[in-house]
Amino acid sequence: PSMRFAEFPFFPQQMQLGALQDDSLIYEMGKAVAQQCQMANIHINFAPVVDINNNPQNPVINTRSFGENREKVTAFANAYMRGMQDAGIIACSKHFPGHGDTDVDSHKSLPTLPFDRTRLDSIELYPFRSQIQQGVKMIMIGHLLVPALDKETSSLSYPIVTGLLREELGFDGLIVSDALMMKGVSANLPPEEVTLAAYKAGIELLLNPGKVQKSIDRIQRAIESGECSIEELDRRVRKVLHTKAEFGMLDS
Repeated sequence: PSMRFAEFPFFPQQMQLGALQDDSLIYEMGKAVAQQCQMANIHINFAPVVDINNNPQNPVINTRSFGENREKVTAFANAYMRGMQDAGIIACSKHFPGHGDTDVDSHKSLPTLPFDRTRLDSIELYPFRSQIQQGVKMIMIGHLLVPALDKETSSLSYPIVTGLLREELGFDGLIVSDALMMKGVSANLPPEEVTLAAYKAGIELLLNPGKVQKSIDRIQRAIESGECSIEELDRRVRKVLHTKAEFGMLDS
């Protein structure tokens, strides 16, 4: 919370925490962060970053990662996630399918992961598989170009969002986009078309679209025209409400 609110205590960034010998304190930190979120009436923390920082030229993941070792990153991310969720805050692992081995900041441009599927399975996807098995409730899709998976940007890609994450990896929690006004995804399309494309890819929570009302209107027109189904919208709304109920947000 101190990233946004100076009133809260500051915890070390993940790279510094990666110097610890085991994950026991990481779990306790997750619980402490969750307590701080609850004091601010925040229900979701967009953490942990599970990207493996194996590119020293990475300008945006960098100290946000637990390190370059996939086992340590995975173990520490799992402990952080469990600590938060055990204390009642929804955790969100990011940035799927993996933003570690890039040298471009997706806030400013579109990074490329030029690796084959075997490499992606062994490195980038490794911690996400474990997070899913450990019960993470939310996963954030990054803005990345991964030619081995699809020619479309990952956050707008049905094969990556629905085909890989939802169907192949079996993730049944909530899928959220990274901010849709970031240049990595918004440079070549109007804001409302970016939002619609992310929605059609299978993303359930559309984070920070450039034009909120235009985006809502565009999705509504897509449903009215039959381009998207009202049944699918209802399914996603029910899923959001179910998650809110699970974490006590609908309690009177």
